[in-house]
Amino acid sequence: MACILWLVFRIVPNYPFIAANPRDERPAPTRGEILDLTVKLSAYAIGLLAIIGLVGGWFLAGRMLKPLQEITAAAQRAATGALDHRIGLTGIRDEFTDLSDTFDAMLDRLQASFDQYRRFAANASHELRTPHAVMKTMLDVAQADPDHQDVPELVKRLAETNQRGIDIVEALLSLAALNNREVELDPVDLATTVRTALPVLTAEAAAAGITLRTALTESVVEGNDVLLHQLVTNLVQNAIRHNTGPGGSVDVELTPGRLVVRNTGPVLDLDQVRTFVEPFAKDRYGAGHGLGLALVTRIVETHQGTLALTPNPTGGLTAIVVLPVADLVGG
Repeated sequence: MACILWLVFRIVPNYPFIAANPRDERPAPTRGEILDLTVKLSAYAIGLLAIIGLVGGWFLAGRMLKPLQEITAAAQRAATGALDHRIGLTGIRDEFTDLSDTFDAMLDRLQASFDQYRRFAANASHELRTPHAVMKTMLDVAQADPDHQDVPELVKRLAETNQRGIDIVEALLSLAALNNREVELDPVDLATTVRTALPVLTAEAAAAGITLRTALTESVVEGNDVLLHQLVTNLVQNAIRHNTGPGGSVDVELTPGRLVVRNTGPVLDLDQVRTFVEPFAKDRYGAGHGLGLALVTRIVETHQGTLALTPNPTGGLTAIVVLPVADLVGG
């Protein structure tokens, strides 16, 4: 604005103005005087506006950047390993609140993952240490009194304990392998896979006094036969071992793309069931090494399927696996 006034006054003649009334003897300002005053007032106005702009800009910038500072502080805390802090921005929904909610959700997932990892590491070390401690105790007792040892019984117990350690290591290796490699999926008749696994499972069920019933229909899915065999074995073994004992039952039902394993057993609550898919999760009897359902979960995820565990009202558990059905026509 000052520049425009200055240009206008450059056109005005530079001589004293004559008053409209000749009797008015008050001196009229010249162009230069008017220009100097205009420039001086414009400078004051610009300075005042600059101060107001700086103060207002600083205040607005502080309010606008405060959410970003909180997000940055939370990120720095998370970088040090502290995952318990949440931003929780409130107010008008905008880009900052969306970013805050996304960051909080990410922290929730990270904290859950780290908590599960810590439990896994603690349980894994305990489970791997237990067989070795048991074997060491049996050997120490045998060495202390070698003449009064039942050698065949000692060898049998050592073999069983050693096999438990082998089973744990193999299950851990299987979990690691599924996490670090791609699996080729081909059309597989899941009914054939179940029938292949039945002889061993039926023998185990009979030894435990459990009735194993099957109702199978053809179900061709996209999968890996070896992994699906492991899935069926783990699910049914879990149903046999976590049962009521002699007199209990296990039902295996197969329809296209859907495998259901239902067993009798103790009454379970939903919160308890949710922990079963975690590595080394145990039921109230503490049976097994707790990797069966964790491995089943990874196999199902590898096949892009779903696993649902539901406690039965009268006791026991129902496991439902849904797998993608193979497109035989398109193949």
